[in-house]
Amino acid sequence: MEQWLLSLRTDTPQEGFELAIQLSQRGVVYTQPSEEIRNRLRPLYSKNADSLIAASQIIAINFQTVAAANDYWKNTTT
Repeated sequence: MEQWLLSLRTDTPQEGFELAIQLSQRGVVYTQPSEEIRNRLRPLYSKNADSLIAASQIIAINFQTVAAANDYWKNTTT
C-alpha cells in the first residue's frame, strides 16, 4: 500500500475532523479491500441506524486520537 499518512498534525480542528473521517474510511478499505464487496454492502448499512451510529463512533475515536496528537489545538487563537 502507498504511504499516505505522514502525520496526525493538522492546523485546525476542522482539518483534524476531516483526517479522522479519512482514517475511518481507510480502515474500512484495509479491512475489506474489495471495492466490489464494499459497494454491494453499502446500501445495507447506509440505511441502518445502528451501522451509522457505529461509524460515527469510529470517527469520534479517531478524532480523539488526532486531537490528542495536536495537543487539542491549544496554540490556536480561534
